[in-house]
Amino acid sequence: MKYCSNCAAPVVFRVPTGDHLPRFICEQCDTIHYQNPRIIVGCLPLWEDKIMLCKRSIAPRFGFWNVPGGFMENGETVEAAVLRELWEETGATGSIMDLHTVYTNTPLHQVHLHYLVQLDAPKWILTPESSDIQLFTESEIVWEDIAFASNLFVLKSFFEDRRKGIRQLHRAAHPHLEIKEI
Repeated sequence: MKYCSNCAAPVVFRVPTGDHLPRFICEQCDTIHYQNPRIIVGCLPLWEDKIMLCKRSIAPRFGFWNVPGGFMENGETVEAAVLRELWEETGATGSIMDLHTVYTNTPLHQVHLHYLVQLDAPKWILTPESSDIQLFTESEIVWEDIAFASNLFVLKSFFEDRRKGIRQLHRAAHPHLEIKEI
């Protein structure tokens, strides 16, 4: 950041009085420009004994499989953002079941919230974001073709819970993937 978005004056990067982290500060209008983690929302769409995955037709990780998800928008609830991302990537609709994982990607300044979603029907359409969409059993997943570590965590946690006959909230932090149940 070079200029204040409030008054357009140059900013400096220093620790404000009473704070403990450096921030971009406008010395002209005294605005402190905080930079906070981005919220990524996603879902694991379920139909009978299968889960839905989408093959990415956009960067990053073009051509790899992932669960539907993306950046939360201002003015949305988390749940509305989850269902919007499902629709944008697959044209599918569903109902929110439970929050399944909280995944912190510290290097990218992101917090991922993934929900389990019961699909209304096994219907979808290809979109600009997804070149292929399929329902998978656990044994059908090509694990090395999964796009992101957060997706691996979502999937592995889900199938582990299914084997145990439980449903619980999971937490992890990238890059260590220390799994902790809540």
